[in-house]
Amino acid sequence: MKLTAVIMAGGKGERFWPKSRLNCPKQFLSLTGDGETMLQKTVRRLEPLVQIEDIYLVTNAEYLTLVREQIPDLPEENILSEPCPRNTAPCIGLAASVIAKKYGDAILFVLPSDHLIHAEEIYLNTLKKAADAAMQDENLITLGITPTYPETGYGYIKYRRGSNQNGVYAVEKFVEKPDLPTAKSYLKAKSYLWNSGMFIWKASSILKNMQKHMPELFAGLAPIAEAWGTVDFEKILNQKFPALPSESIDFGIMEKAENIYTIPGGFGWDDVGSWLALERINSTDENNNMLEGDVISIASRNCTICGNSRTIALLGVSDLIAVDTNDALLICHKNSTQEIKKILAELKAKNRLELL
Repeated sequence: MKLTAVIMAGGKGERFWPKSRLNCPKQFLSLTGDGETMLQKTVRRLEPLVQIEDIYLVTNAEYLTLVREQIPDLPEENILSEPCPRNTAPCIGLAASVIAKKYGDAILFVLPSDHLIHAEEIYLNTLKKAADAAMQDENLITLGITPTYPETGYGYIKYRRGSNQNGVYAVEKFVEKPDLPTAKSYLKAKSYLWNSGMFIWKASSILKNMQKHMPELFAGLAPIAEAWGTVDFEKILNQKFPALPSESIDFGIMEKAENIYTIPGGFGWDDVGSWLALERINSTDENNNMLEGDVISIASRNCTICGNSRTIALLGVSDLIAVDTNDALLICHKNSTQEIKKILAELKAKNRLELL
């Protein structure tokens, strides 16, 4: 069966302000010091498994130029531009409908555009195993990440440890982001995985589940899919897509469907969800500081500093994040990285739209 990939690249990356902006969000930035953007990494690591003409990218209409610049070999028809954000279920449903029309049926690797994978060979082998499992019946496969610490910023997958079939496990339930005591209990139980947001299934399997569990979405996608490949596609997409229900694939499908399985992943995954990730994915000095740019650090520990054109000097501080850009400087405590959206809300309230 044809192997395809659906890359979701429409996010705003608000927790990476001030580098991530509305006109160039996180997935289009290089955060690892090698000049390769997160989107480029996502596409490049799939090359041994999926041909470029079988990769589909769903993004916001305003990011079309960025996509074309960064992935110039991607066929124009494979870039699906959402006229407005409608969450992950419509995003995935749109791509699945188009792929089903083109191929009849196919395996879909549904992947975020802004995750980091360190062990790429293990990752590709895991995707192959997931594809084999997805070909059976109408199985829906998700990649779970074996937790290494009690993370409170991720959702979790509870799986049945005794249901192992060649490394594939039945999912018992999905659970929301826990508090710290609950996260510690999940880690101790050894039957919970971090929910990575990566899915593998046949186009027919996910569309049948949408028809059953999200009938309004399924019906709304039909005329869009019918128009794909015609001169009217963009017009129909712009007319119909905004009316689709805005819902996540987790809530709309995964928490309701049957035949859900997971594969525990050990391939060095990081969702690069906030500035805290930089100290995990880049080198640090002897005081656990991640320093980028012209930075002088004296008697300072556990800081993440991203400089720009000017010199930044640290003296006797700890647990700080500082990110300097041409028009904005972020300084915050590490414990506050999940609250950066409050800054954006304040800027919007003050009509400082040029900084968003």
